[in-house]
Amino acid sequence: MAEFNETRVLIFARAPVAGRVKTRLIPLLGDHGAAALYRSLIEHALTVAQESGVGPVELWCTPDTDDEFFAACRERYKVTLHRQPEGDLGARMLNAFEAALTRSRHALLMGSDCPSLTTTDLREAAGALGDGHDAVFCPAEDGGYVLLGLSQAMPALFDAMSWGTATVMEETRQRLRNLGWRWYELGMRWDVDRPVDYQRLVREGFLRAMDSGGEP
Repeated sequence: MAEFNETRVLIFARAPVAGRVKTRLIPLLGDHGAAALYRSLIEHALTVAQESGVGPVELWCTPDTDDEFFAACRERYKVTLHRQPEGDLGARMLNAFEAALTRSRHALLMGSDCPSLTTTDLREAAGALGDGHDAVFCPAEDGGYVLLGLSQAMPALFDAMSWGTATVMEETRQRLRNLGWRWYELGMRWDVDRPVDYQRLVREGFLRAMDSGGEP
């Protein structure tokens, strides 16, 4: 029987195939440059998750776990690999939480393209759940969120959500109010999707920090 832990960290990632990831950055970086950046972002997310010391780290992969890059991450970072199921983002996140919460009391789920998320953020999020909050979020500047923590998987937070829009976080807050939940929000962060985000990545020292394996 697997060990039961207080908290674990789940990271969502797509196989970094050239031409299929970070497509909005391809005009700036090219197919292979965008894929290389995405690989660096995944590795940075894994490093932050591991160094936070919050708990075991799981890499949730799409379209499957067979990519050589994922296998290398499993060996290098000592994480477990899990295949994201079919469905929209909400269905995939709900499934991941349902699975993880059979192995831990709390779970934190984060994307793989938010270099501004820190080890301190993860510890703060885990602490909020440990203090009895029903949920914890790290809002994103684009109106979504880059991290979600839960102690129970609740379909109402994921069903029929307008994913990828600027209203996701506010709609989620309203759903939390409807549930009567008490939640905690970390400081706002930003992720890397557009050329302007890449320029910010360079300007604020994140790209250099990622290459050196640390935080700016």
